[in-house]
Amino acid sequence: MQTYNLPKNPRVLIFDIDSTLYTCPEYAHEQIDSQVRHWAALNGYSADGARNMIADFRRKWAAEHNGQKISLGNLFKFFGVSIETSIEWRKKLFNPADYLHRDEKLIAALTELSKKFYMICVTNNPVEPARKTLEVIGISDFFPEIVGLDTCMASKPSKKILDKAMELASVALGGEISYSDCISVGDRYDIDLALAIELGMGGVLVSGSEEVCNLSEILL
Repeated sequence: MQTYNLPKNPRVLIFDIDSTLYTCPEYAHEQIDSQVRHWAALNGYSADGARNMIADFRRKWAAEHNGQKISLGNLFKFFGVSIETSIEWRKKLFNPADYLHRDEKLIAALTELSKKFYMICVTNNPVEPARKTLEVIGISDFFPEIVGLDTCMASKPSKKILDKAMELASVALGGEISYSDCISVGDRYDIDLALAIELGMGGVLVSGSEEVCNLSEILL
């Protein structure tokens, strides 16, 4: 776990979901690979050929953007796949119940964090499969709001998404929330944290749910 620019009196925790609120490399991989396979089938490519095309694009993007990573939703736009299309694919292709299960340790950890913080999820998946993921893990009630790919029609990193999360938090807490009131928690620095930190939020980089369970040690 790594922390960045933690505010003195944070009020809001903004959580990524995939590979942050659960640890399951198989499901994380399947979410990406199922979309790549689907794209391959629609365009007459082999699955391996499509995987290589995506990997080549990622390498080129990183080389041209100081090593930064790009989300699959943003990447697909360069191949003519709109965000709207990505949303429909993800709704059809993802089934978290095939991979995930209830996490009692995480439930206990979030119970403690919820006593101090308003918590909201921000994800590059549509709200529907994201909500299903939280339900399977047993943590849906901690997150009354999810800002998903279909909320702002944008993929992280995007200021629109973070601003929407703060807007929802402001409504829930009955007062305006600023960047310095928030901490972004995620597993990918470039996608989940870099922009948030640049805007004035704190950041916590985690490797999965096990480290989320230890957040109380540094935040409470």
